Amino acid sequence: MSTDVTRPSLSDALTERMLDLIREGGHKPGDRLPSTRELSQRFAVTTPTLREALRRLEATGAIEMRHGSGLYVGAAIERIVLPNPNMRAMPGAQLLELLDARILIEPPLAALAAQRAADEDRATLRALLEEAANHLRGDDAVLHDANMTFHRAAAKAAGNQVLDEVVDSLLTAHASEQREILRIFDDRRRDHDEHLAILQAIEARDASAAEELMRAHLVDVKTVIEQRLQEPPK
Repeated sequence: MSTDVTRPSLSDALTERMLDLIREGGHKPGDRLPSTRELSQRFAVTTPTLREALRRLEATGAIEMRHGSGLYVGAAIERIVLPNPNMRAMPGAQLLELLDARILIEPPLAALAAQRAADEDRATLRALLEEAANHLRGDDAVLHDANMTFHRAAAKAAGNQVLDEVVDSLLTAHASEQREILRIFDDRRRDHDEHLAILQAIEARDASAAEELMRAHLVDVKTVIEQRLQEPPK
């Protein structure tokens, strides 16, 4: 049987060499990289071949290709879990599955956040809810961003990079569904009050309360959405 399918392509090899260049050179997110011409000469490949490898790295956030400026190390260079950039909108059943996944993951992270959050983590969470409070009767997009960033920040405060990235990937890959959840749930004050209760438990370092409040919040959202999805169209 042929083993050609397992043989790395030139693009695969170039991708690895680019990652080696970034890591061995001690480059950090935002650092500028050599130009495509310099890289083509260094790796002895044509510019089109190099650009194929660069596009793959850009798709995962490892590098940024800024038009008219050059190549830069991307913010996601050290990420372990990445959202699928090709994910399309989900039907209602998958929307509920998304919430099921969050119900399993986020409550234990809220408990860890209550135990581990630093002062700056709690300050960030407080600032995000203050921003959300300013837009309860205003801009949907700003309110949505503040709410989702609150969930991301709570996960990050737990201090587990992999699970932090799982939550971030779920919220990023399904951003349109998250906006739909906000639209269907349609009780901004209750949503905000539940976020505030979670924050207060984290600030009080009450891990048990933080976990239960986060679970109750997400179950509450799922229950409302389940009911709305079952309603006949008007």
